Amino acid sequence: MCVIKKTLGLERSAPSDAPVRGKGKSGPALLSYGFRPFFLLGGLFASAAIILWLLALEGIAEPGGSYGSGHWHAHEMLFGFAPAILAGFLLTAIPNWTGRLPVSGRPLALLLAAWAMGRFAMLDPDRLGLPVSAAIDMVFLPAMLAVSLREIVAGRQWKNLKVLFGLLLLSLANGCFHYAMIEGEHPGEAIRLSIAAYTLLVMIIGGRIIPSFTRNYMAKLGRTDAPVPFNRFDIACILAGAVALGLWVRDTENTLTGAAALLAALLHAVRLMRWKGLAVRSEILLFVLHASYLFVPVGLATIALGAADLLDEPFVLHVLTIGAISTMMLAVMTRASRGHTGRQLVSSPVTRLSYALLFLAGFLRPAAEFASEWQMPLLVAAGACFAAAFALFAAEHGPMLATRRS
Repeated sequence: MCVIKKTLGLERSAPSDAPVRGKGKSGPALLSYGFRPFFLLGGLFASAAIILWLLALEGIAEPGGSYGSGHWHAHEMLFGFAPAILAGFLLTAIPNWTGRLPVSGRPLALLLAAWAMGRFAMLDPDRLGLPVSAAIDMVFLPAMLAVSLREIVAGRQWKNLKVLFGLLLLSLANGCFHYAMIEGEHPGEAIRLSIAAYTLLVMIIGGRIIPSFTRNYMAKLGRTDAPVPFNRFDIACILAGAVALGLWVRDTENTLTGAAALLAALLHAVRLMRWKGLAVRSEILLFVLHASYLFVPVGLATIALGAADLLDEPFVLHVLTIGAISTMMLAVMTRASRGHTGRQLVSSPVTRLSYALLFLAGFLRPAAEFASEWQMPLLVAAGACFAAAFALFAAEHGPMLATRRS
């Protein structure tokens, strides 16, 4: 168990503000650990941004100014909501990897301010001018990269440097998105690059936490048929996924892209089966991680179908963004929020409802691409489910995140 805590940075028996981490009781609890503000505000922002997007669909609001509400929606999901959750995870996992104190207090507040300033700037980028608004928005991801790099290097955890490659790709993708918009071009490649980066991180991080948590749980039950340990097959799966995603970023309708994506989908389906997910189906906080990872091979399969011109790009994009990325983020957020505040790792009815709503959104949003007459109702339903899922997370876990446990 201690090995899991050190390696993964997601589970601990003591609250995150306990003296064992070298943290005192001074200062606001919200700034005592990275997962607290970023999970809470990221969840609230996800809900609010989707509601604003739904209002834009009805012609009631116009977020994003000259970027257009559609591109604002894409940007804020990929470079607003998702980086906040990623930051919360990394700022919590890295101290456990390195044994160093977590980033907290004023440095954490500065990171949070950089993220928030980007959200305000992008709400109406014309107010300050597109280049200035873009520059403000582009501060956060490189800052997170610099902080994470400093901590990993100081802790001499060289094997974890690969996780920062995702932050580097996201920083590049955000810059390319802004450049395309300012130049009046479509930011399609930037969008796909960011989705590819998140999906690759799910492959890497999910491949660490899911089988490890499963092995731990099955050991408690006295079972010996544990998930297969990480080996060369897992490396091959990740590399195959990276190649397929890289080809997809460059060309969505290439035969090579389709073949690579289909191979990667098959490999990741086998990889998921090796983790024995059905054995933990009664433990919802754990089983949802397996269910979320299922969207990785499904998403890769949709890339292959898209390359064969059998699926439109919006379908593929939303299978990956809502399915593979958002559901995994919510699964990690709920588990880590409970574990790091000293709560029992047991799902409540509210938590289970939030999972169900998000999985439903992951089905409804792609389905809207096939229903021309029902497209708008399905878009609204999917958006409402997505917003409700993260609103429920914030309502239930907000008190845990914002206060110290007595």
